[in-house]
Amino acid sequence: MTSFSQNVSEIVDDLELTRSYDKAIIKHRFLEEITYYEQKRNHTKKYYNSFRFIVTFGSILLPAILSMGQMDPDKLPPNFDQVTYWATWLISLSVTGSNGFLQLFSLDKNYFSYSMVVEQLKTEGWQFFGLSGKYEDYDDHQAAYKTFSKSIESIKRKQVEQEFSNGKGDGKKKKFDFKGEMKKFSEEHTGGPAEKPVEKPVEKPVEKPVEKPVEKPVEKPASTAKKVKEIEEKIKDKDLEKGV
Repeated sequence: MTSFSQNVSEIVDDLELTRSYDKAIIKHRFLEEITYYEQKRNHTKKYYNSFRFIVTFGSILLPAILSMGQMDPDKLPPNFDQVTYWATWLISLSVTGSNGFLQLFSLDKNYFSYSMVVEQLKTEGWQFFGLSGKYEDYDDHQAAYKTFSKSIESIKRKQVEQEFSNGKGDGKKKKFDFKGEMKKFSEEHTGGPAEKPVEKPVEKPVEKPVEKPVEKPVEKPASTAKKVKEIEEKIKDKDLEKGV
C-alpha cells in the first residue's frame, strides 16, 4: 500500500507554478510533514491500543478470578488459593501500570492530536489541489500558493505549541476535547462559525397605576336626622306659645 505522500507527489509535479522551487517547498514541507505525523500517529497508536487492551481485559478477568475463590474448597484443585493470589496480584499490577503509562505519556491525547493534524494537512492539500473550499476564489494555484503555505505553517505551529504545553507541570491536566477540535476544524474550512440567531428583546409588561378608592362622604343615618327635626319642631312650638 502506497503512502499519501507517494500518491500526491505526482500531483504536485503537474501543478502549474511559475517558480520551480515552489513545488520543492510543497514536497519537503507539506508532504514530509504528513509522513512525519503519520509515523508518530502509528507509533503512538501501537502503545495506546496495547495498554488499553491490558486495562480492559484485566478489568474483566480480575473479578472472574476473585469470584472463583468463593466456591467450595473441596471442589477446587490443590494450591488454588495460592494460584489465584499471585494471578490477581499480577493482573492488578498490569492494569494499574498500563493505566499509569497512559496518563503519564498522555498517549490518548497524543494519538488523537496526531490523527487530527494529519487529517487537517490532508484536507488543506486536497482543497489547494482542487481549488475548492477556501481556495475557490483563486484563478490558479500560483495565486493560492501563499495562502496555502500560510495555512500549513499555521497548522504546524499550533501542533508544536500543543506538544510543548503538554510538558508543562500543570496541577490539573485538561482532557483532550475531540468534539471541540473537530468543530474548530470544520469552522476553519467552511467559512467560519454559524451565525447565532438574533435574540428578540423581551418586552416587559406595562405596569398599570394603582387606582386609589374614592372616599364617599359619610352619610348620617336616617334616624339621627329625624330626631334632629323633631327637636327643632318642639323648639318652634315653645316659641309660639310664649309669643301668644
